[in-house]
Amino acid sequence: MDDSRTAVPPFRPIRAGVIGLGVGERHVVAYNAIPGCTVTDVCDIDPVRLAEVADRHDVPRRHADWRRLVEADLDVISICSYDDAHAEQTIAALTAGKHVMVEKPVVLFRSDAERVARALADSKRRLTSNLILRQSPRFKRIKAMMDEGAFGDLVHIEGDYLHDILWKITEGWRGKMAFYCTVYGGGIHLIDLMRWIAGEEVTEVCAMGNGILTRGSAYRWPDTITALLRFASGATGKTTTMYGPKRRKFHALNLYGTRLSFENGMPDARLFHGDGEGDEEAFATPYPGVEKGDHLPDFVAALRSGGEPPVREVEIFRVMDVCFAIWQAVQSGRSVAVDYLM
Repeated sequence: MDDSRTAVPPFRPIRAGVIGLGVGERHVVAYNAIPGCTVTDVCDIDPVRLAEVADRHDVPRRHADWRRLVEADLDVISICSYDDAHAEQTIAALTAGKHVMVEKPVVLFRSDAERVARALADSKRRLTSNLILRQSPRFKRIKAMMDEGAFGDLVHIEGDYLHDILWKITEGWRGKMAFYCTVYGGGIHLIDLMRWIAGEEVTEVCAMGNGILTRGSAYRWPDTITALLRFASGATGKTTTMYGPKRRKFHALNLYGTRLSFENGMPDARLFHGDGEGDEEAFATPYPGVEKGDHLPDFVAALRSGGEPPVREVEIFRVMDVCFAIWQAVQSGRSVAVDYLM
């Protein structure tokens, strides 16, 4: 794919729009905090929320129809709507010549990923997604240590998305969609984090799930999914997505290298040099230490410079390809080779 993209002309104010004002309100706040960037248009299907958020942040133009926002004179659009609207809205925004930040997951189906990829290539615009754990100070430090060789060779890595938000799939809009996968909506954060820290691709997955937590509800798919991963180097990985654990929200990350191991914890994580008494040390770099809109300053800077966004287009599609393979493995009961679109 041609990597050339059209940058926003230097010194001109950047005009931003936001579709979906649930988590999207954090995007409004983040854009408005960036020098030379202003949210001029917002959209939501709830007229009360639309008025409240727009009034709270002095946004002049309000839209009930997302198509009107896409047609507006904007440089960048954040898409924070329901997951099943992301593909259509992303394609429309790119086709209209806008740069796009889209909440995860970018799409729900491989066929839609292919359509978005074509629109992206044709548009010469930038696309990124809010895979926000890369901005956590603790995980940024672990990534730097991995790149510096502090861990040695990667042997095994585990990343679990543990969040007691069962109501989101039993009562909220997610469970009312024609299809929903908890890995796409939650586990994707840890899958992206593991890929990023490891610096290599997942080649094969096997997975299984259950619906014990949502038993008796109208939710129709597994609420808990565990997958085993094989990386290109031969290292292995494991990821669990659970929307109903009886504990505080936590991004479990365990990394085992030939020289050093890491175990995330709260408030401090731990590093291990061996199994002796003096082989353990606290790792106090802040976690999570990140808000939903924290990718946006770097994204806007990339739009001005013509450089790459904090999460590159190819990485968005590749983490989705791993998610697609996990869902296929859950359905088939077999190991699945990851088929990368890019």
